[in-house]
Amino acid sequence: MMDLDAFEKLPLLGILRGIESKHVEPLAITVGKTGLPAIEITMNTPNAAALIKEMKYYSRGKFSVGAGTVLTFRDLDTAVAAGASFIVMPSLQLEVIRICVSQKIPVFPGAFTPTEIYKAWEMGATMVKVFPSSIVGPAYFSEVKGPFDSIKLLACGGINQQTIGEFFKKGANAAAFGASIFKKEWLETEHYDAIGNEITGLIEAYKKI
Repeated sequence: MMDLDAFEKLPLLGILRGIESKHVEPLAITVGKTGLPAIEITMNTPNAAALIKEMKYYSRGKFSVGAGTVLTFRDLDTAVAAGASFIVMPSLQLEVIRICVSQKIPVFPGAFTPTEIYKAWEMGATMVKVFPSSIVGPAYFSEVKGPFDSIKLLACGGINQQTIGEFFKKGANAAAFGASIFKKEWLETEHYDAIGNEITGLIEAYKKI
């Protein structure tokens, strides 16, 4: 299962969407060097299950590997069978949450409104993914944390070195990032060092908070 202690110490999550098998090993090496605690591969990536298996193998235990964009029972079964150690969703899939909670699989359901956020937490979410965070910005987290101060929130959308501090100061407990760092052009040109530098920069920005 996901190393939640490591994630709480460095609450940053990388999102990989649309990658290919040839990217997996160099990305795993790159991520492993940065100390990032968790990576998800989205289930709408072609051959997602095989990529999750590969990433888990090449991670060498240095970071947790999970599945994102899990929308159905089939997605969940496929992800777990592939070795995903945590589950992330863009929306509130109630039955998927129930299964994850019953099987003690860390689960990060997506929610946007206060009602959705509370429902996700009430059902046993490990953390509630506020998506898309870029639309509402950091101030939304401060407002939500007023009545829901005990709910753990994962910001997803609009996270970079310049904004991360404000998201955490306003109440985010964790942050997720994707194409802004795992840039398509860098993957295509195999500029993995550039990706690693961006991840390191984001980690350093978080540690300055």
